[in-house]
Amino acid sequence: MLSFCNTRCNTRARVAFALGVTLVFTAILGLAPRANAGSTGGDVNIYSFREPELINSLLSAFTAKTGIKAHVIFAKEGLIERMTAEARNSPADILLTNEFGLLVQAKAAGVTQPVSSAVMTKALSENLRDPSNHWFALTRRARVIYASKERVAQTAITYEELADPKWKGKICTRSGQHTYNVSLIASIIANDGPEKAEAWLQGVKNNLARKPGGGDREAVRDVQAGLCDLAIGNTYYMAAMLKNPDQQAWANAVNVLFPNAQDRGTHVNISGMAMAAHAPNQAAALQLMEYLVSPEAQKLYAEGNGEYPAVEGVKASDLVESWGALKADPLPLGRLAELRKAASELADKVQFDAGPGP
Repeated sequence: MLSFCNTRCNTRARVAFALGVTLVFTAILGLAPRANAGSTGGDVNIYSFREPELINSLLSAFTAKTGIKAHVIFAKEGLIERMTAEARNSPADILLTNEFGLLVQAKAAGVTQPVSSAVMTKALSENLRDPSNHWFALTRRARVIYASKERVAQTAITYEELADPKWKGKICTRSGQHTYNVSLIASIIANDGPEKAEAWLQGVKNNLARKPGGGDREAVRDVQAGLCDLAIGNTYYMAAMLKNPDQQAWANAVNVLFPNAQDRGTHVNISGMAMAAHAPNQAAALQLMEYLVSPEAQKLYAEGNGEYPAVEGVKASDLVESWGALKADPLPLGRLAELRKAASELADKVQFDAGPGP
């Protein structure tokens, strides 16, 4: 897999690197040559944060259906900086992301464009697309609570309850500045107001079993090890753990609880897509985007990733449905985008990543 920078790269280094490798990657991966903006062409060029094995079956099905060849550059990070550096010379037609924050970042960086499509407007509910149609959801994942089967008897919970002192020393999670938690904090601000959100986040911090760190799977691992009783994590990690022989014991040690299932619903994040601001093959790109919200593609995509389809009426896989019914918080993702900065600042204000106090 290709990765342009590690997490320590600064913005200037990433941009310089992007400029240096643009022609190399175009030659190596055979990206279609730049055409006029209105060209239909027979190719579509994708910059993807999603790993190729998670999208290859989708793209093969699209090519078989349309004859349009899909060319992919994958990187774990640096793609938005690269698109910024390439500007009008970018070969990118579509940006695929593995999470919501990158869509917000891409729009803010000016590397996406609005897309008018009756197909996508009909397929996706308003809360799962950008208010100005710069980005669109592809799959959904719920931010749930993984509860110890041995030590947690209750079968229902709310996010607000995570601040209850009864959970002191019993919660594990990743960094409060990680995009998944920033999105969750933003949803608390939207639903409960900034003052209650601050008190809540301070309460959750007080209940942590350790300093925030690692990933969602590591938090579940720590539940299985007895370090904590509850872990905050995305649903698709359950599927990932069950597929990994070394992690199956972690998955089997917990139950999945959907917070706020009895009221507003569980917070949902997304993977998604956007059309590049200077897409050279716009017609082909639009065909692919519309295909990706078709029932056929939604089923393939969601099943392959252990996620929920974004299109209403398309069923999740049997495995995903076995975790329980998802009642999703209907809060528009556009509203969450507006609150992400405030959420990040709140995590800093309460010094969430410092972990629990004495």
